[in-house]
Amino acid sequence: MTRLIARLFGFVHTALYRLTGGKLGGRMWNAPVLLLRVRGRKTGKHRTTPLLYSRDGDNIVLIASVGGAPRHPAWYHNVRQGQEAEVQIGRERRRVRARDAEGEERDRLWAQMVALYPGYAEYQKKTTRRIPVVVLEPL
Repeated sequence: MTRLIARLFGFVHTALYRLTGGKLGGRMWNAPVLLLRVRGRKTGKHRTTPLLYSRDGDNIVLIASVGGAPRHPAWYHNVRQGQEAEVQIGRERRRVRARDAEGEERDRLWAQMVALYPGYAEYQKKTTRRIPVVVLEPL
């Protein structure tokens, strides 16, 4: 039931974001939200997910937390396939490619994202997996 509610919320959030160019749904918990559109590695269908983000120069930073669930989110597995993805911020859309942040970069970006949304630190405590920090680089 919780998964169904989460999907319904994501669908409504995405629809409102697209309809208003991010005026509705463009912020959550006082943090900016983008729409990530990526092709499913199994289905081949495009999926769109609203996610909190921050910027690091021209790059966009995401956290693959799923609220501290034991598994990585589906969108993370899909962008890890090395394929292109698309982000929408407001009405602007751009093509990107994802990579995992590692080492000092990961530590710095993790701290940046936790400062933006402290819930990420709590999510990390809930799971044994190391929550990925994803960097989206423009194409």
